Amino acid sequence: MVVLLQVQDSVTTAINAVAPQTESAWSILQKGGFLMYPLYALFVATIFVFFERFFAINKASKIDANFMSIIRDNIMTGNLSAARNLAKNTDNAVARIIDKGIQRIGKPIDAIEKSMENVGNLEVYKMERNISILSLVYGIAPMIGFLGTIFGMLQLFSAISTTGDFTPASIAGGIYTKMVTSASGLIIGLLAYLAYNFLNAQIGKTVNKMEAASADFVDMLQEPTR
Repeated sequence: MVVLLQVQDSVTTAINAVAPQTESAWSILQKGGFLMYPLYALFVATIFVFFERFFAINKASKIDANFMSIIRDNIMTGNLSAARNLAKNTDNAVARIIDKGIQRIGKPIDAIEKSMENVGNLEVYKMERNISILSLVYGIAPMIGFLGTIFGMLQLFSAISTTGDFTPASIAGGIYTKMVTSASGLIIGLLAYLAYNFLNAQIGKTVNKMEAASADFVDMLQEPTR
């Protein structure tokens, strides 16, 4: 019995020695060094800008399916005040463009189209605000990560030249630690790239709605009134 217990203890000790020590994600990230702090800031900026712009763009793009039909009915019957009130009290990009068009009714079509186009450009500018931060992040995050790896390698070889510890274990451990910054930079850059392109696609869809509504409004102005 004693022999069996001794064998069991020996096997357990051997397994514990061979089994890799699992680490938490946070402890791994902490090994990246001081350059992880700007990467943390870039990650937070990416998340904040994405969700802030996503909700803003989603709000600007929402439009009631019957909005243009009601506007058309009011304009065709000459009830411009009702059409104006509806457009003015609807909070989205299309409604603001139509509101500007209603204000310009009576002027030449070219002037109406120009006024609506100016409002549309302003709405696009408001939707695109701060999105350039994402393009900045996906440009510099991988470079910061690579810079962290370079610094880490310099520190590693400096330590080797000082201590003379040139064992595979020490080299692999040092490289592993410093590759954390490169991996983090690439992941953050990829997230920012995906967020940037997704938001631009949403803006493109909203612009299509704005252009379609503007064309519909100009068409209805040229139809005979009832």
